[in-house]
Amino acid sequence: MISPFLTIGTSPKRGRGIFATKNIKKGAVIEISPVIVLTEKERKTIEGTLLFHYVFEWGTDKKKAALALGYVSLYNHSYDSNCEYEMEYGKKRMTIKTVKNIKKGEELFINYNAVPDDKTKVWFDAT
Repeated sequence: MISPFLTIGTSPKRGRGIFATKNIKKGAVIEISPVIVLTEKERKTIEGTLLFHYVFEWGTDKKKAALALGYVSLYNHSYDSNCEYEMEYGKKRMTIKTVKNIKKGEELFINYNAVPDDKTKVWFDAT
């Protein structure tokens, strides 16, 4: 399920991103996406490819990876995100929910650390 008021657009300095086409209230479930789960071996195989930038660590030991279908793999990262994601390992899906009110035209962000305001540096942050 992808909410009809989400769209893919150009994100400054980030390439593609997800944007709101209407105001969205805090606490709204905006996407539920199935995932393709990759084994630990498959995850290692894609580490040197572009696809690696679109997968999430998967499983309680985080050794597997998951490629989310829908828009999930296109949400950009922010340490002060306006959305959060939940991984449902048994159902092989991810859910995106807003954690702040979002205005029409605003980009939607998730924190790749899995907690909306976690400031732990992510792998690509060289600052």
